[in-house]
Amino acid sequence: MKILHKLLLASLLSATLLGQAYAQKSIVLSSTTSTEQSGLFGHILPPFEKKTGIQVKVVAVGTGQALDIGRRGDADVVFVHDKVAEEKFVADGFADKRIEVMYNDFILLGPKSDPAKVAGGKDIQVALKKIADSKASFVSRGDKSGTHAAELRYWKGAGVEVSANMPWYKETGSGMGPALNTASGMNGYILSDRATWLTFKNRGDLTILVQGDPKLFNQYGVMLVSSAKHPKVKKAEGQAFIDWIVSKEGQDSIASYRVAGEQSFFPNAK
Repeated sequence: MKILHKLLLASLLSATLLGQAYAQKSIVLSSTTSTEQSGLFGHILPPFEKKTGIQVKVVAVGTGQALDIGRRGDADVVFVHDKVAEEKFVADGFADKRIEVMYNDFILLGPKSDPAKVAGGKDIQVALKKIADSKASFVSRGDKSGTHAAELRYWKGAGVEVSANMPWYKETGSGMGPALNTASGMNGYILSDRATWLTFKNRGDLTILVQGDPKLFNQYGVMLVSSAKHPKVKKAEGQAFIDWIVSKEGQDSIASYRVAGEQSFFPNAK
């Protein structure tokens, strides 16, 4: 009985230690609201976690905030969509390199009544100029996200200076979903990534008015936060995620994600 008791205790201790070791295999992934709210992570993370035993804790915020989380060392991996900001992140030493993973596109949404008469256009900057000239309501995320950064580039290209002081230009300071809710409620124009729009239910009178402009291309990149800057970064586990997401298995998982039968993201890891 004593031997059996010792064996049982040893077995329980082994199971406890194994459970603790397993629980420690996790990473924090700071990413965008578009990857989270579109449902992509709910599709691609389970097979990764099952294969590796590494749990992925997603912090979904705007790209600017996601990069700030990485700068503080509060994330192991950053997965965002603002190439200029990502390259600065690398140049500043917060990551060794940026790896392209996938892309989709931005679209301009607006009410079916289309007061600015932009429907069917193929040039986002021309469309925004018409919206500004007509002073039709426009909703901006205003949150330093990748989508917000793209929107500001398009306004600049259109030769239009925008600010929250303009009655027709409303900044929400929120993620894509809440910003879409605002635009739906006030029948305003808004720039959105296509994936979040596909999963958005409260569309109201909104519809796609401008799409297909090459400038609306939306590239996503992934970076391992520098362990030289932040020694607590889980380098091995973070690298395992990056290796998987750019592998054939990870890329196929991205390609297989669909909403209402439509592919939401297109893998393009080199």
